Amino acid sequence: MIRLHNVHKSFSGREVLKGVEFEINDGEIFGLLGPSGAGKTTLIKILTGQLDFENGEVFILDKQVGDLNGADHKKIGIMMDQFGVYERLSCYENLKIFADIYQISKDDIRKTLSDVGLEKASKTAASNLSKGMRNRLQLARVFMQTPKIIFLDEPTSGLDPATTKAIHRLILEKKAQGCTIFLTTHDMTEATKLCDHVALLNDGNVVEYGSPQEVCRRYNHQNRLKLHFYDGTEEELPNAADSAERLKELFLAGRIETIHSTEPTLETVFLELTGRKLEENE
Repeated sequence: MIRLHNVHKSFSGREVLKGVEFEINDGEIFGLLGPSGAGKTTLIKILTGQLDFENGEVFILDKQVGDLNGADHKKIGIMMDQFGVYERLSCYENLKIFADIYQISKDDIRKTLSDVGLEKASKTAASNLSKGMRNRLQLARVFMQTPKIIFLDEPTSGLDPATTKAIHRLILEKKAQGCTIFLTTHDMTEATKLCDHVALLNDGNVVEYGSPQEVCRRYNHQNRLKLHFYDGTEEELPNAADSAERLKELFLAGRIETIHSTEPTLETVFLELTGRKLEENE
């Protein structure tokens, strides 16, 4: 559905994308991870035709991005920052404008508001919405057009856990319906939970790519088991056959309360590769 090859982009002489390449398959959730300023939003704007790029190739829906027509753009949904929200208008009126532009039936508006949990706020002005409700309104605008590809730029940034969980449910529902979803985030827990594949972006370069589990296993240098005992003490053992007798002894003695392997998280992998944390700002 999406393919980038050797994409470069500069602003005022500063190169912010330095030969980025990756592919996204039909029907998957792809996560682009990186700290603020790494180039995530720039990539979305290039993929959606909002920004030009100097070198490389960008394909979306089996076409060069510059060759997309109006019918193609109707298959693409975008949620980014304040994109598409009119502050003085109600939730219903916001979606009505969008329905008129995309020639979508007005009957779909109330259903979509219900789908994102905003049916009781249909008459509420966008300026009076909480951040979580605003994010749901933006998702409603995207979902109403039944797109083939959805771009979500930090959809849960700054939200409480309950609202984040609700938005995750909506994203997974769209995937189940066959949508391809491009997600940018600096939340490694979110990426691990939702994404089929991730790319770690730092300083304009993709420094690692794969499924979240594959990426973490690739950097499991320690490969150890961490044991926590009922008496509060802990012990670490190599994750190998040599530890079998010791584990048997501890299990038979009934000492082990929890046992965990020490594979890294996406956060620790990113830190190892770049010396930076994913939530850092430039």
